[in-house]
Order: sequence, then C-alpha cells, then structure tokens
Amino acid sequence: MTYLIAEVGQAHEGSLGMLHAYIDAVSKTGVDAIKFQTHIAHAESSIHEPFRVKFSKQDQTRYAYWERMSFSQEQWNEIGEHCKEAGLDFISSPFSNAAVDLLETAGVMQYKIGSGEVNNFLLLEKIAQTKKPVILSSGMSSWDELNESIEFLKCRNVDYSVLQCTTSYPTQPEEWGLNVIQELKNQFKVKTGYSDHSGSITSAISAMALGAEILEFHVVFHKEMFGPDVTSSLTLDQVRQVVKARDGISLALSHPVNKADNSRFGSLKSIFEKSLAVNKALKKGHVLTFDDLEAKKPKGYGIDASQFKSVIGKKLKIDKQEWDFLNKEDLI
Repeated sequence: MTYLIAEVGQAHEGSLGMLHAYIDAVSKTGVDAIKFQTHIAHAESSIHEPFRVKFSKQDQTRYAYWERMSFSQEQWNEIGEHCKEAGLDFISSPFSNAAVDLLETAGVMQYKIGSGEVNNFLLLEKIAQTKKPVILSSGMSSWDELNESIEFLKCRNVDYSVLQCTTSYPTQPEEWGLNVIQELKNQFKVKTGYSDHSGSITSAISAMALGAEILEFHVVFHKEMFGPDVTSSLTLDQVRQVVKARDGISLALSHPVNKADNSRFGSLKSIFEKSLAVNKALKKGHVLTFDDLEAKKPKGYGIDASQFKSVIGKKLKIDKQEWDFLNKEDLI
C-alpha cells in the first residue's frame, strides 16, 4: 500500500498555532505521515538570496521570510510530540546541519531531502550520521548527480528511497514525468515514488496506479490562503480522496484478475449473450442472408449469435415469423 505523506511545508505561515492545527486536521484524513520544512535562517541563508521574494508583501527579503518560518527547539519538540500523539510519522526536510541537530532532539523519524539539497554532501553526511531513513527528491537532479548522491548514501549504509519530482509550481501534466517512477526503481532497486506539486489529485492517483510506493503532496486548508505553495497544494478534502483512491488501488492490485478463467460469469453470460433470430417474416425455402438476421437475448433460445456465419446461405425448412429465434432444426 502506498505510503502517503502530507507536506505542510510553509503553509503554517510562521504561526505555531496554525502548524498544530494542521497536525490535527491531517491526522483525520488517513495519511501515514506529515512533513515539515525546518528552516534556521542564519544557518541556511544570507541577505543575498534572491529566490521568490516578491510573492510576499510581508517580507522584505527571502532571509526575513525564513526567519518568520522558523521555530525554537522547544517548539519543535512540541511539534514532534504532537505528531506522535496524532498517530502521524514525523518527517521534515532540514536545510542546514543546524536544522538536523534541532530535529534529532525533536525526535524526527526520517528525513526528506529537498530537490535543491540532493548534492549538498555536507548535509547528507550530517544526516547519514543520524542513521535515520532518507527520502530523496530528484526534482533538479540529472541521472549523474542522483547516482553520485545515492552512492554517497549507500557507502554510509543509509536506508534510502527516491521520488520522481518536477521542480515546477504548479506542475503541468506534460511535466509530471510519471515514467520516471519505474525508471528509478529499475535503476536503484529501492522503494520509489512521486512528489507532487500539481495541485490536483490526478497525478497523485496516476502515480499510485503506476506503482508509486511513496506519495508526497503539499496540503493547505483551502486554495485562497497566502503562501508560495498554495496553488501546488491539495485541500484536505482532496487528500481524503487520494486516501480513498490509495486504498482502492491497493485492493485492486492485490487481487489480479485471471482472464483465462471466466467461469464465474456463467449465469450472467446466459442473460446478456444472445441467440440468432430473424428480423422479418420468412417463407419455407428462403435462403438466409446477413440482412435477415438479428441477435436477441437471452442466449440458449436459438443458435448462438457468434455462429451467424454458419446459417448464411442455408434454406428454411419452415415458415418463420418476424423475431422468431433460429435453431438448427429449422435449416436445411
């Protein structure tokens, strides 16, 4: 069954109360894990970082945004405890070595490596030292870069999995790259999955049907909220739909159908399959043509409709009324 991760990311907008509200809400959807991003502005960024500053009317710089998104050690400890109480696996993406230390104290269960950190070997070394499982997001990585990072983790005996991801918000269908899920599995022989930024359930359900063992998606309370990832996120109602789809897909895939055996459809076949009949009144001696024939339910009252070729060119022994079934004893 696909392991489902609901990512809050920065949807809490720096509000500790909002973050705890997300834990309670997500715990009611049926997902397996909740994921956060752990930012310590002075450890991961500088005033020179330009990325996506203009989306916020509240923050003058990206550095100021990261400061607003951060929480103290005590607050993270409470977050970790709340996840445990809510029955959710506690996962986070650290963006600095300092964030790893913070998360270790808070009791994080496994680490997610964001697309921009896959080749940050300083961070990977720090995480490897924790001996915790790692999920790699491959969004901005080439095969060569991904191979290098995975070899780094393998040499350190890290339990890792890999997600197909496209670093585009929201991701359009032509960018989903669902084919890569199986390519990752073939290449690395580990659990693979999909990190979704599409803002719809279509890609999530498609990924599960194609064998994604892990599925991650952003979540928001509603699509009118403020934040950089809102358009790329699912609402809680959409998350519940994904959970329902996950359970159905899992049940279906665990019960393969044997098309060589249709014995259980015997009674239905007798109802829905058809017998040959004539579509007009015909006299004795009439030579049957294709245009004289119709197929009518149920099966067993005349020659099987599938055998229509066997009667064409045959003569009638008796008169037939319109819509009479046609049997072998009626033919010469």
